[in-house]
Amino acid sequence: MAVASSPFRSFWMGGFECSTHIGRRRVRLDLLRATEHDLQAERDYALARSQGLLTVRDGVRWHLIEQHAEQHGHYDFASLGPMVEAAERQGVQVIWDLCHYGWPDGLDLFAPEFVERFARFCGATARFIRERSDAPPLYTPVNEISFFAWAAGQVGYFHPFAKGRGAALKRQLVRAAIAGAEAIWAVDARARMLSAEPLIHVVPPKGKPQYRAAATRKRASQFEAWDMLSGRAAPELGGSARHLDVLGVNFYHDNQWQHPGAKRLGWDEAPLDERWVPLRKLLGEVWERYGRPLYIAETSHFGSGRAAWLRHVTTEVAAAQAAGVPVLGVCLYPILDRPDWDKPRTWHHSGLWDLRPGSAGASGAGSSRAAVRLERVLNEPYAAELRRAREGLPETRALALAGNDD
Repeated sequence: MAVASSPFRSFWMGGFECSTHIGRRRVRLDLLRATEHDLQAERDYALARSQGLLTVRDGVRWHLIEQHAEQHGHYDFASLGPMVEAAERQGVQVIWDLCHYGWPDGLDLFAPEFVERFARFCGATARFIRERSDAPPLYTPVNEISFFAWAAGQVGYFHPFAKGRGAALKRQLVRAAIAGAEAIWAVDARARMLSAEPLIHVVPPKGKPQYRAAATRKRASQFEAWDMLSGRAAPELGGSARHLDVLGVNFYHDNQWQHPGAKRLGWDEAPLDERWVPLRKLLGEVWERYGRPLYIAETSHFGSGRAAWLRHVTTEVAAAQAAGVPVLGVCLYPILDRPDWDKPRTWHHSGLWDLRPGSAGASGAGSSRAAVRLERVLNEPYAAELRRAREGLPETRALALAGNDD
């Protein structure tokens, strides 16, 4: 299948953690607020650009934008406008996540109204961005449909804490993603749709072949959302080849595990577990199955392992490209350190920049949101490895693979 030109301004990208779901603590998360990216967007985009990251992933907070729509009859884009304008000033391209696990209070995730309201929100957001930017827009309507359905519908990890309804929720989220895409295209036909789904490998425990079938089913489930979006499965949902535009795969160090038991396969063990499948092969499998260009929408490690993991991913992506797999980009996610979903005082130390309290002191009740409290501190080993990675996988190579002559 011919691969269209790359839609990205840069091969190497940065992602801002933008989850907004209600978690185990029964309070809504807002990671853009927690990291002060909402206050420091212009500086953050400039920092990304300084490291050669001209494309970023960022979030549109639906729960804020539609918060008072029923009372006032319109959406409030006050939380998004400064970010769109900052990106334009800094010359940074944004892939906008429209539903990163969060939605407005009082809206039933399983109800038909969810799909209808999401489509209206997507259309309104596309119109808002089109009026402020001349660049062809990039959107991820629903982030990680597979994980979202598992966490919110199957195991009760986050709101609405449903159990045993994962399959139904996956179909619902696919409906929403399709309806959202259609609403966006009605406003701006240039828009590109990018997915973001976990790329996984699941195996049975050693010496226990009786679990092979169950592990195989778990592994195969990673393709269900893409199959439905493309229309090859559940065509009644309205999926088509157009809805499966650029495939985004999320791959972390713990994306390969045993089932049952969830014991992780170690990517850096010596000797390496023979059941570990190299990333190059997983990427090749996705390309062979769908024939669509792809990018790594999320990848990172934590602590002192950040640089080593990036080196590993760079090597694997180079091998996949050499085998003809059109990997159009790699997004370091998160670009800023992030707090744990369940333990907000615990930080992962996973970003290209660590965050530390600035002169205004640590966040606290009653403190001014206008005061910048979290300073961005570049992790030098990670940044040095990114520079080596950019030399090893330059922009021109990715664009050549995509057939881009610009």
